[in-house]
Amino acid sequence: MPPCPRLAFSATRWTHFARPSQAPVQDAHAEMHLQVYPSPRLVRSDQPEGRVRPCFDPSAPQAIPVVCVRGAVIPVQGPALQAVPVAPCLYESYGGSPCSHERAGRQAQPWLCSSVLLFLDEGYVKMYLKGRPITMYMPRDLVDTYCLEAKADLPPKKLKLDWVYGYRGRDCRSNLYLLPTGETVYFIASVVVLYNVDEQLQRHYTGHTDDIKCLTVHPDKITIATGQVAGTSSDGKQLAPHVRVWDSVSLNTLHILGTGFFDRALVCLSFSKSNGGSWLCVVDDSNDHILSVWDWQREERLAEVKCSNESVFAADFHPTDANIIVTCGKSHLYFWSLEKGSLVKKQGLFEKQEKPKFVLCVTFSENGDAITGDSSGNILVWGKGKRIKGFFISGAHEASVFALCMLRNGTLVSGGKDRKLISWDENYQKIQVPELYGPIRTVAEGRGETVLIGTTKNYVLQGSLDGEFIPITQGHTDELWGLTVHPLKHQFLTCGHDKHVCLWDSASHRPIWTKTLESAGFHPSGATVAIGTQTGRWLVLDTESKDLVTVHTDGNEQLSVMRFSPDGNFLAIGSHDNYIYIYAVAENGKKYSRVGKCSGHSSFITHLDWSVDSQYLVSNSGDYEILYWIPSVCKQVVSVETTRDIEWATFTCILGFHIFGLWPDGSDGTDINAVCSSNAKKLLITGDDFGKVHLFSFPCSQSRAPCHIYGGHSSHVTNVNFLNDDSQLISTGGKDMSVMQWRVV
Repeated sequence: MPPCPRLAFSATRWTHFARPSQAPVQDAHAEMHLQVYPSPRLVRSDQPEGRVRPCFDPSAPQAIPVVCVRGAVIPVQGPALQAVPVAPCLYESYGGSPCSHERAGRQAQPWLCSSVLLFLDEGYVKMYLKGRPITMYMPRDLVDTYCLEAKADLPPKKLKLDWVYGYRGRDCRSNLYLLPTGETVYFIASVVVLYNVDEQLQRHYTGHTDDIKCLTVHPDKITIATGQVAGTSSDGKQLAPHVRVWDSVSLNTLHILGTGFFDRALVCLSFSKSNGGSWLCVVDDSNDHILSVWDWQREERLAEVKCSNESVFAADFHPTDANIIVTCGKSHLYFWSLEKGSLVKKQGLFEKQEKPKFVLCVTFSENGDAITGDSSGNILVWGKGKRIKGFFISGAHEASVFALCMLRNGTLVSGGKDRKLISWDENYQKIQVPELYGPIRTVAEGRGETVLIGTTKNYVLQGSLDGEFIPITQGHTDELWGLTVHPLKHQFLTCGHDKHVCLWDSASHRPIWTKTLESAGFHPSGATVAIGTQTGRWLVLDTESKDLVTVHTDGNEQLSVMRFSPDGNFLAIGSHDNYIYIYAVAENGKKYSRVGKCSGHSSFITHLDWSVDSQYLVSNSGDYEILYWIPSVCKQVVSVETTRDIEWATFTCILGFHIFGLWPDGSDGTDINAVCSSNAKKLLITGDDFGKVHLFSFPCSQSRAPCHIYGGHSSHVTNVNFLNDDSQLISTGGKDMSVMQWRVV
């Protein structure tokens, strides 16, 4: 929608009118968005200052007075068309800014800037989310100097992605490789991680705009191809699925393939082996799972064919013949021949062998035989005649064979749903990984005799068949929402819908402990941490021993936020039952007694902040309400003069005068999930529904404040928090299940 023109005439007052949209107006005073005319009509008003008179045009429907709001307009009144007051900024007839204009003595009318109204006489601003007015009072000492249209500065600092926690093994295959540099390469969210385990360093390829689903490494061991899903940008534009070919040394993108050709997502990738890796085969996630072959250096598609209307799990070039591709998936194993620009299919014949429901993986022996693993636990060997050779292993695993890997020495290694890793040589070595790590999804060769394993519970393990496997990377397995930082140490705690609580060390990037138990909050001493669940139950853990200190239950709905007071004497718990439960805390966070509950919200509690002196509490709710409380007596504070000058210890509420500038125009109120100010109160960080982390200057009390924006998450960013010394910050992803650590530079 084109931007709405701002009108400024010195002698005559003009008012902007627009046609109503086709949607009927249900309420004469209801706010609604209208389409702006390509050439808006300007209608002269003879009404007294601050009022408008409707006009009628025989060529147009009834005109409606409107307020301009960045690319859309909002009617001041519905079809009754009576003369009504409007914001004076619709006609700046005196010149100058609203600040000087108001101080010339015209303080009775509000000023409108973007979607925010300023009322200087009462000292507050008003913004609208989903048509709901939100009033935010400024501190008393700002009333005489505050200017709504003053420009906010960009933050003096920036962010650099320092570490990414997690691995996508739950629903992806063949996404784990070792590079000659000693780096293990894998992906999570929209980031490819290159992790040097020995040096404890990560590098990141961040060229993708949404979830990465597949990865393959070129025979040169330098060039990498990755494929992503379709997505939507923050401005509503569709992001097409595509393949990115990039250099793992420089991290520069070399080629982008298939934009506008692929559908939904990419599920399989493989470089050819025998012709110098000139070709790339790709399978997308369309209904027909289109298999295509590309000359990736020329960005030219050589052939395409409908592969299967069932799921496809793997696609790979034959090691000695680039014209042969093998694909496998649900109810199929196909051998494809590239002949004169066409792909010709031959189906694998199981003959006397019972056909499995799924063929899950494929690799090749040194002589070119294809080897498959299936859902019946069998490993089969196929000759070039597309028939099973005499060699097969029936019941190689007790359940599905998820992964096959041919080692440099010619030994076949398999991994399965039964969590077993087996080498099929004369030694027949077998090891079973602990249940904690989950079934084996991917197997890759490491250095020497080392083997890398990716599991369905999002662990990357490193070890050998004659030793033990230890995790080098781990992550959550379901949506992440809980995040809290240690008040004294470089540690943070995450928890989510997978019922796992993990305390991390931000320096070593390793978990200190993990406990199977959603919101969380550290006691100011750091000795204990409170954790809320989805059922109204909450627990307190000792952070050193992870022992359970106490268990309580308040209501039977999700507990969304836990906040200790700065002095450590109170715990506030925000619930989806619309209450805030208050507990008195003693014995350094070990003893809890209920004070009562704060009642007043008409929707679920989303965010809480304490005052510096621990005497007051502010809360936000799902219907965009801001309420203030004296928690020691569970009493709501309604006096503006009492609340406007309270000094807050933290700023994690998404609504309030000090942070309203972070809201983008046109937001529906659910776009921003989390907010956190730095401990020094110089920076403000937000996480949004579009996978972005935003860095603002603090305070952020100017409309449309500028910010630095950072990608990496491929799902809604559910939480953000600065570490105790503000040197780094942590962000958590929802469905991407990732944790990202950013360095403030």
